[in-house]
Amino acid sequence: MATTQYSLEYYFDAAHELADKVAARADQIDEQRQIPAELAAELADKGFFRLLQPRSSGGAQLEHPDFLKILEIFADADGSTGWCINQNNVHATNIMRMTPEAAKEIYSDDHAVVTNGPPTSAVKAVPCDAGYRLSGRWNFSSGITHATWVAARAPIVRDGLEEYRILLIPKDEVTFVDFWPVHGLRGTASFSFEVDDLFVPEHRVYDPSGIPREEGPVFSIPTTLLFATGFSTVALSIAKASLDIAMDLAGSKVPGRATRLLKDETTTQRIIGEAEAVRLSAKAFLKEAHGSVWETVTGKEPLTTEKRVMLRLAATFGIQKAKEVVDTAYNLCGSNAILDTNPILRRFQDIHVVSQHIQGRSTHFETAGQFFMGMDPEGNF
Repeated sequence: MATTQYSLEYYFDAAHELADKVAARADQIDEQRQIPAELAAELADKGFFRLLQPRSSGGAQLEHPDFLKILEIFADADGSTGWCINQNNVHATNIMRMTPEAAKEIYSDDHAVVTNGPPTSAVKAVPCDAGYRLSGRWNFSSGITHATWVAARAPIVRDGLEEYRILLIPKDEVTFVDFWPVHGLRGTASFSFEVDDLFVPEHRVYDPSGIPREEGPVFSIPTTLLFATGFSTVALSIAKASLDIAMDLAGSKVPGRATRLLKDETTTQRIIGEAEAVRLSAKAFLKEAHGSVWETVTGKEPLTTEKRVMLRLAATFGIQKAKEVVDTAYNLCGSNAILDTNPILRRFQDIHVVSQHIQGRSTHFETAGQFFMGMDPEGNF
């Protein structure tokens, strides 16, 4: 699975080049509900779905803070593309939890992308000789149109105990379900898939909470927090892009029954100042909490509950505050905001989908509150 190794500078330069192409096709991505095949192929060719994988498996093995900077570049251009970059890269870190046989089978393809999605309640995996018989449906499988494999999470009952495992399936063995009727993050291609009594061999099954076969800082961070940090980064980038759009419009728009530009109104100036303060404070909190976690894992020290809870809090706070900032920018644009020709509309729709994701749930604040009050925190952190 060896591939060409590139410098960090290469990835930043290539990210800017590709993000320009993404921005130019953002309307198409939204309308077609997917990243165009040729653009997705270029992202794969240049290594942008292997940024967090170890070099031993053909990945770039970027440090997570550098990955987040690259993620910002794409999310500034288009929220859906940024979402897929995070989703597909974080899930790819599971290569070290897969069996070596499965990892080689999947990632010998330079264009390999594994997508995943939560199972419905009807999903079942029945143990059989040398594997499992799998049936059910999985929704919200971001990037499935450019993926080559799917990861199906399913409950497995052994000796009266239920445990969840991931079953890996070539995409051409599942039934694609065109169900993504949304207004927001449309370009993520978060469609569904189904299987009916499909045999999945034992070597393609792994424990998502299992110990990775290889050590590394990124593997010491709970996967849910890798997802959370990335999606919060995407949300805050959508917020930044929204404010930029509003400020550009303010420089040319004279509101109805007004006599001067929107930017010259003191109310506009105050709104922009306050919104930037909210965005930058949320971004700084996320950077501080993530930096503390990264410093700990790179020093090969165990992550404390406090640091995990703080990152969970910062990520959720970032998503929620990003939504507030986008709402502010949308309102500032006035009647222009409702037009398809104004890119603020897509950002508004995107952020309201991001905020509904499990990583943005307000229940995460309860986890933090429990910790701060000296209780045993409950939740996913």
